[in-house]
Amino acid sequence: MSEAAPETGPGRLTAGIIAVGHATQNACRGLVERVRYVGGIGYLLADTARWIGRGFYDRRARVSFSILAAQMVRVGVRSIPIIVLVQTFIGIILALQLAPTMQDYGSIEKIAVIVGIAMFRELGPLLSAVVLSGFAGASIAAELGAMVEAEEIKALRAHALNPIRFLVVPRCVATVVMLVGLAIVADVVGVLGGLFTAWGVLDVPPLIYLDQTYLAVVYKDIFTGLIKAGVFGLEIAMIGCYEGLNVRGGAEGVGRATTATVVKSIVALIATDCVFTTVFYLFKL
Repeated sequence: MSEAAPETGPGRLTAGIIAVGHATQNACRGLVERVRYVGGIGYLLADTARWIGRGFYDRRARVSFSILAAQMVRVGVRSIPIIVLVQTFIGIILALQLAPTMQDYGSIEKIAVIVGIAMFRELGPLLSAVVLSGFAGASIAAELGAMVEAEEIKALRAHALNPIRFLVVPRCVATVVMLVGLAIVADVVGVLGGLFTAWGVLDVPPLIYLDQTYLAVVYKDIFTGLIKAGVFGLEIAMIGCYEGLNVRGGAEGVGRATTATVVKSIVALIATDCVFTTVFYLFKL
């Protein structure tokens, strides 16, 4: 029985061209999906902004304060213990990691400068947002996804009630406002974590530590961190609401939306923080 003839050169070339074509097609399809996703987020953001703006001059379009307060408690107040715990540990870790290097230079008290600036400009808002993406963002996606599967969204539309106004706006406002507040809490407890470590382990007097922090941290450090926190809160709310409102496939779809919200939020937060840091560096902010 004769052996099969080896594949000829043109055959291998054709297979290679087909493989490249499939890879290009998949890449283009993925790019289109990403553009479509960003466009959907943008459309949801524009619709949310329209309803928020309308609430300033039309009393019928305003969100009930009780609904907004309930969302602020659920999103922000219940996140305070985990934020305090995480940021205290971050302050302790920063102080201990910096100690050997600062001791070599004979400037152990300057730990307060680095911890203070790092917390107010970067770690306070960013890590608070990361924690909130898992604590609140996933909850928003799961809640809205469950409402979609239970056809409660359709019921709202059937009664001429806009789901953006009643569901998205309060969650968006609550997440933005509370993340700014949580960033302030995170900054303070992070600095205190570094203070207790410097005082108890590194023998830095508390008054010297606080004085160094006061001299190092200026208003622009505080405000740039708070601006980041507000934008981070908006991203978490928009991604969570978009994923939740677009759930398909029952309970499994709700699970996918919850996971996607956390993953996409963290990626978006880090990318946005990189952009902010670059812009602030270029403009000396």
